[in-house]
Amino acid sequence: MSSETANQLNTEEARALIETFKGSLDAIRVEVRKVIIGQEEVVDNLLMTLLVGGHCLITGMPGTAKTMLVRTLAVALGLSFKRIQFTPDLMPTDVTGTDIIEEDATTGNRTWTFVPGPLFANVLLADEINRTPPKTQSALLEAMQERTVTVRGNLHEIEPPFFVLATQNPIELEGTYPLPEAQLDRFLFNVVLDYLTDDEELAVVDRFTTRMDIPEVSAVTTPEQILQFQELVRQVPISESVSRFAVKLVRASRPEDPLSPEVVKRYVQYGASVRATMFLSLAAKSRALMMGRYHVTQDDIAALALPVMRHRVLTNYFADSDKISVDDVLTQLVEDALDSGRTSKAG
Repeated sequence: MSSETANQLNTEEARALIETFKGSLDAIRVEVRKVIIGQEEVVDNLLMTLLVGGHCLITGMPGTAKTMLVRTLAVALGLSFKRIQFTPDLMPTDVTGTDIIEEDATTGNRTWTFVPGPLFANVLLADEINRTPPKTQSALLEAMQERTVTVRGNLHEIEPPFFVLATQNPIELEGTYPLPEAQLDRFLFNVVLDYLTDDEELAVVDRFTTRMDIPEVSAVTTPEQILQFQELVRQVPISESVSRFAVKLVRASRPEDPLSPEVVKRYVQYGASVRATMFLSLAAKSRALMMGRYHVTQDDIAALALPVMRHRVLTNYFADSDKISVDDVLTQLVEDALDSGRTSKAG
């Protein structure tokens, strides 16, 4: 930990912000649970993504309450929310907005006026992003990267915080346009939304078949507070040993690396990029702070390896043949890395 970072966290202002963060985090979870049953880990992953200024890809089957989850979270955060249903005929301007000609009723003068698209929101749900052609996908993904939209040569900034949650159906379903690997790399997390447990599904049926109204969710933070929390997360220190662990873990996912394990050399076509290392370290800071710690551990890195890396590692034909998923490979990779770390400490 650098002395500069330690001093930043030890100021009275920083300590007050940390306490506000803790209270807000608890309040957000309470508000979300008014509507959403289960999915606590998914909610935490979405919050981690927001707190580092990233974007999240959610992979799951229809009917798993993705839209309700994102809308509820946006309301609890006090952020504006918009949703785009991606379809094969959706045009880029349907996402970004466009210029229209307006005539002044008094003077008769005509001027171009920009009409913002649904992209201009704090929280944007891009529903079924793999249902629309690459040209429209690119319009969204470019805005995610640049935080701006250019129309007729004019630059329009998207006001922060800007948080995109894109959902996609499993690739094997018909009528999809898989996102290219370079586009997938722009998402901090790929969160897999699983079905609920028996008890959770029973609770959903009971709640939503016995009452007409949905419980009201209150805003417990503001956009300004979210931006402050994002700055706070960046100040969480990470030691060189933990950073080296993250680097080692990501490099081990590359089959051409001399130190990659046999499971990677056999089943991986290509591994995660340097961006994965950066995102893994950054997300680990967010996780540490959410768990009440002001330093990052190897366990933080290991816990986030799957959501950070599962869309950045591509398996090969042998994996398909042996029915080995990318999650299987990454799980083994993390276990090996943790075992190696424990052995080094013991030595």
